[in-house]
Amino acid sequence: MADIRRMMNPWLLLLCGVLTAPLGRAETVRVDASVGPLAVSTVASGLQTPWALAFLPDGRMLVSERPGRLRIVQADGSLSEPVAGVPRVHAEGQAGLLDVALGPSFAADRMIYFAFAQPTSRGARTAVARARLDLAATPPRLDAVQVIFAQRDDPRGGHHFGARLAFDAAQNLFVTLGERYHYRDYAQQLDSHLGKIVRIRPDGSVPADNPFVGRADALPEIWSYGHRNVQGAAIHPETGALWTHEHGPQGGDEINIPKAGANHGWPEITYGREYVTGLRIGEGTERADVAPPVLQWTPSIAPSGMAFYTGDRFPAWRGNLFVGSLKFGMLVRVALDGDKVVGQERLLTEIGHRIRDVRQGPDGALYVLDETAGRILRIVPAN
Repeated sequence: MADIRRMMNPWLLLLCGVLTAPLGRAETVRVDASVGPLAVSTVASGLQTPWALAFLPDGRMLVSERPGRLRIVQADGSLSEPVAGVPRVHAEGQAGLLDVALGPSFAADRMIYFAFAQPTSRGARTAVARARLDLAATPPRLDAVQVIFAQRDDPRGGHHFGARLAFDAAQNLFVTLGERYHYRDYAQQLDSHLGKIVRIRPDGSVPADNPFVGRADALPEIWSYGHRNVQGAAIHPETGALWTHEHGPQGGDEINIPKAGANHGWPEITYGREYVTGLRIGEGTERADVAPPVLQWTPSIAPSGMAFYTGDRFPAWRGNLFVGSLKFGMLVRVALDGDKVVGQERLLTEIGHRIRDVRQGPDGALYVLDETAGRILRIVPAN
């Protein structure tokens, strides 16, 4: 390897170093985009496997770390001590402390909501808790912690917990639930929470207009089913509809608009293939009773995190959807015309790190969680 490096042009080596070296705290890197060069800077570092990001009203950030910690990120990028009061999590494989979101009345009641892998005597399950965030305490702490939802199913293992949260305009909370990998057939069973999206009220109660309320053979929380591992959820800023994306196996990652009672097919209808063998899964890619995806990626990009852009920093990107990629280390811009995908652009490929979450900041910039380096990156047009 050393001999190869000696043979390479020294300017090429310098360029490779610029593109692959971690960003320092004050360093800004320019990357290419269709709207012109972007400036990507590190606003915070030192995080361990960051999973989700939420902005507080004063501009500070609340970040979850998968091993089981919440942090407050100050304006100068410094990290708080771990927030006290977080319940014990099952931190194994893909499991741990996952999504975090401010409650719909946060300004009045300081309530936050977080999804986590809750350990049980048998294994673990995706659960959602709410708590009051006390920012004046040293360190910050959670009070009145209450689990408002937990999957009925709690198998062993550390795969496919889902666990994204999204509040709609009516304050209904959507929770995405993975099918736990080895239990994929349960995604089609309405008496199981595996492979589902559920819709609950902020206190965990079931909305009366949920699609399966009153059915003896179905759990009333279920909104849609036939999902694999949903790791992105966002409410469309104009229509108010829930949009999600989920991991396929070997191919077949999907963006969906889950509607009440919809079957999204997994594992009977999918574009994905079995790992290793590449054999087909299920019956095919389409069926009359299965809601088709808005977009599917083959090969898989391993999507994670999702946000609609509505800000002023990138006027040409308003209404676009942004999705992180774990597999290819990039941020994907999905251009939309209503509910139809009309284009895609792959961003941050020069950096090449696993993007776990993406959010629009109050300043109109895009912020992403770089899971590889444990950083928060800020993206704005380069001057």
